[in-house]
Amino acid sequence: MNKELFSDLLAWLTQAGLGGTSESDILSGFCERCVAAGLAIRRAALFVDTLHPVNEGRFVRWGLGPNETAQVEYGRTNPEAFAASGFTPQDAEMVERWQHSLFYRMLQTGDTFVRIRVNTATQEELSSVPEWMTTGMTDYGAIITHFAAEGVIGELDCVYSSWATSATEGFGDDEIAALQRLVPSLALAIKSVALVRMTGTLMETYLGRGASQRVLSGRIVRGIAEQIAAAVWFSDLHGFTRISDTTPEQVIPLLNDYFDAIVSAIQEHGGDVVKLIGDGTLAIFPAQDRAQACRDALSSAIAARRNVAELNRRRRVEGKPVTDMYIGLHVGEVFYGNVGSRERLDFTVIGPAVNEASRIAAMCRSVDQPVLVSASFAGVGDIGRRLVSVGRYALRGVSHPQELFTLDPGELADRSASSSSFS
Repeated sequence: MNKELFSDLLAWLTQAGLGGTSESDILSGFCERCVAAGLAIRRAALFVDTLHPVNEGRFVRWGLGPNETAQVEYGRTNPEAFAASGFTPQDAEMVERWQHSLFYRMLQTGDTFVRIRVNTATQEELSSVPEWMTTGMTDYGAIITHFAAEGVIGELDCVYSSWATSATEGFGDDEIAALQRLVPSLALAIKSVALVRMTGTLMETYLGRGASQRVLSGRIVRGIAEQIAAAVWFSDLHGFTRISDTTPEQVIPLLNDYFDAIVSAIQEHGGDVVKLIGDGTLAIFPAQDRAQACRDALSSAIAARRNVAELNRRRRVEGKPVTDMYIGLHVGEVFYGNVGSRERLDFTVIGPAVNEASRIAAMCRSVDQPVLVSASFAGVGDIGRRLVSVGRYALRGVSHPQELFTLDPGELADRSASSSSFS
């Protein structure tokens, strides 16, 4: 590769990394330019770890076979990561494949580059060689590009890349040298894009979708909040304290199961989970259209109860403790933004409407109802025709008694038995 082509490729990588080009597009663009410059690359793959609650990292490839996809998210490869959630046969297969890979071997030996000629003489050397032979590959190189300690974030400590050719004589020494010179710049572009993706994922995971978008857009100044109209959701679990006292080892798996059931229902109907508070969930449905926000919140309540009922059936079969949930719904104005000290901020919602939703949820136990909504919520649009009054009650911290409503029993039964959403 001449100096001009080399410089052009480095310039393109710089722009791709700065511009946020996807990992798969960076790899394909890199390979296509290398091939145009005379490098006999036939297939290539990149692995990069990440910070994600479920996936360990992302695998992208170029020069695909007929049944291959350009991008795959891969799960955990460390058996210790499965201690809380259980170790499935699929997890075991993933771990075994990783521990028999060339990259795993390289990490044990400290090698950063390994080259294997693909032929019958090397097929016993590595389990992947026969597969490479069937796809017509003749030469294979694996490179690990490590980051300095200061550049490591979680498990994102290097970029793994592999390069294969089907040229009869394999890679030339000059091609191998060119790859070794170019791959660090490729790894830097991939790392840049992966960090942006990770930031968005972590923000959404820990702050919620709406808050993460606001924080990433720059709304991070302490005391800055906007007043918005929203349907407010507050829910908690029935008997959680008893379960945590009697079977403390079950608490984390139990919370994970029930939060899965509840949060998925909220997000599927356009809600934004603002905070998980112990066994409680605070969410909002922004109300550009107040009637639609209330319909979405009520749809979520029905879907969440359906999810919890199904979860309870599964947990009973497995001999695990089960519980139920209470939901309070209200609608009103809330302040949405940054609250806290100079050193520690929380992006949250506050205001009387939030407090009232919490008090309404707490009343569910007293009136023996799984779902309670405020009079202001029931009075929006045609919501009220699907509700029945349960009477007027004094709510702690609320100046006047409030009339509360719940779903008509027939409506709740019909909706819980079907898979359709409330609309």
